[in-house]
Amino acid sequence: MNRIVLATATVAAAVSLAACGTTAAARPDPAAITVTNCGEPARFPSPARRLFVNDGNMIAMALAIGAEDQLAAVSSLQRDAGTLRRHYGGVVDRLNVVAPGYPSRETVLAQRPDVMIAGWNYGYSEETRLTPDSLRERGIAPYVLSESCRQNGGRRRGIAEPWQALRDDLANLGTITGRTRRARQVIDDIDRRLTALRNAPQPGKRPTIFLFDSAGDTVFSSGRFGAPQAIIDSAGGRNAIEDVDDSWTTVSWERVAAAEPDAFVFVDYPPQTFEQKVRLLTSRAGIKDLPAVAERRFLNLPYALWTSSPLNIDAAEQIRKALERWRLVPESTITPPFDDRPQ
Repeated sequence: MNRIVLATATVAAAVSLAACGTTAAARPDPAAITVTNCGEPARFPSPARRLFVNDGNMIAMALAIGAEDQLAAVSSLQRDAGTLRRHYGGVVDRLNVVAPGYPSRETVLAQRPDVMIAGWNYGYSEETRLTPDSLRERGIAPYVLSESCRQNGGRRRGIAEPWQALRDDLANLGTITGRTRRARQVIDDIDRRLTALRNAPQPGKRPTIFLFDSAGDTVFSSGRFGAPQAIIDSAGGRNAIEDVDDSWTTVSWERVAAAEPDAFVFVDYPPQTFEQKVRLLTSRAGIKDLPAVAERRFLNLPYALWTSSPLNIDAAEQIRKALERWRLVPESTITPPFDDRPQ
């Protein structure tokens, strides 16, 4: 989801190793399977043995379905390590982290994966030449995060309702790793908790919630194809920019003011701290006098809870309780198993 691509340099020896090491992965696998990814059939080894996974949300998917032993390497983990450790335990500390941010193409090739799991603006980028097509050329099967699937070949992202996109990814990754039963259990747990949220008492008018990632001249937020849309809706709220046909995108400050949000929810994500984001809201004309700002209706949750992952259901439950505390929705019996607010 990052806006800034972080390239990780690798030594020439690693590139050389990758050049000879990925040839074997290109050999046809008679046990390969086909799944639908971004609306198209995509072929993968079955089961995948060496996964390269970028970003905390997709690492969470792999850990949730029990595929940790198949993770050859991961990248962009650091900001989410504490969150994932809280949910999945000490296995997080044993992962092979090969890049602090987005990996370079050379870094990926050096690990000789048979499958890479990433997304557009979640690691895949034409600018860095790390794309699904470039990986296929080297015999690596690329999986694209469904939330990031491009619309009609353009740059706008999102082609499915966010909860369904998550279900599709979990089911597909379960098939690719040979862990279909565990993937089904994770999906069933999400659906059970979603049902509880939907059956909870609902307000007469849903409170408007603005997802605040970061800001400068514009504000980075999320439209109807992003995971926050599904999270906010399930919590009993209304996404302030649900009419925007994109996943993660920018809007004007005027759009924020016009939405008159009842609460702000924040992505705990660099380079702006929570305190810096609050200062932006409390100092800007047309924004600082909004009731949500004046009454400090703010909830800050980690990146991995907001980007498409099994942790989205935890975000929905925690937002629901915050809305109850602010008396924006009726009280319920929803009890989140975790409190992921940064300490």
